[in-house]
Amino acid sequence: MDNIGSNMSEVVECRENTDDFGMIEVPDCYVTLDDPTKSPMDVDPTVHMCFHSMQEAKKFYTNYAIRSGFTVRTRTSKKDENNNVNYLRLVCSREGKYVSSINPEVKTLPRQTKQCPAGITISKKDDSHDLCPTTSKLIPGNRKLSMQSKHTLDVNEEARVRINKSYLSIMTDAGGYDNMEFTERDARNYIGKHRRSLCKDGDGQALLRHFSAKKDLNKDFYYEIELDEGNRICSVFWADARSRAAAEEFGDVLCFDTTYLTNKYDMPFAPFVGINHHGHSILLGCGLLSSEDTNSFVWLFQSWLRCM
Repeated sequence: MDNIGSNMSEVVECRENTDDFGMIEVPDCYVTLDDPTKSPMDVDPTVHMCFHSMQEAKKFYTNYAIRSGFTVRTRTSKKDENNNVNYLRLVCSREGKYVSSINPEVKTLPRQTKQCPAGITISKKDDSHDLCPTTSKLIPGNRKLSMQSKHTLDVNEEARVRINKSYLSIMTDAGGYDNMEFTERDARNYIGKHRRSLCKDGDGQALLRHFSAKKDLNKDFYYEIELDEGNRICSVFWADARSRAAAEEFGDVLCFDTTYLTNKYDMPFAPFVGINHHGHSILLGCGLLSSEDTNSFVWLFQSWLRCM
């Protein structure tokens, strides 16, 4: 509510009613006065005053306007799905920028706007859902990672500790889940954003030039590169002519494994391996993945199918 009155002796208090489940009900607000002889309708408006109904609030400001020597009108109002007013903006009748082109002396009821700033905004305090302050800090807009949590995640990532283990460690240090300010998904998103890609130090461009040169030497050489939102390499697949030819003969059964040693970019090497008629292992394609999630594996398998 806009602060129009100059009397700031009023105090607004709100009672919070908590049920057995920790949910906060809509507060029952009321105004207390320093002077008990005053009526609530005789005080000046202040910020955060509460009323039992929209009609009571409108009556309060109308009485204030009469005492102060001006009249009010409704500037804006909004209704809810039940056709009940839940937002109301009352202003002085001289509010606005419009100036009549007719001379006030010849008008029967001469009125002219003066851009008066007096006004009050009234809105319902009811929420359409239960409130729970114990978990409100985990709402997406309120979650955050502290510098200490980020440092712990970075150190554990370098040590190849799984993200869920890192999150449990941070949660234990914080004293339990109720004291956490972020979720495990936030930790995974943080690590995903900070994983180094092949584009660092020009290695991405060097890889692309190498694949292009191999393609120029043999048109049957095949490669695909997946880029992220920042046009950085996040996944790679390639297969030479020999691997593609072998897949036609021995591609009925494949072995796919991502447990090989990773490179300096923490991208696991993912080979497609088959068995020839001599019982020897043969390479049927290779991949590098930025992360071992479902989307990365789907992209890699589809790339292999397009190649073969």
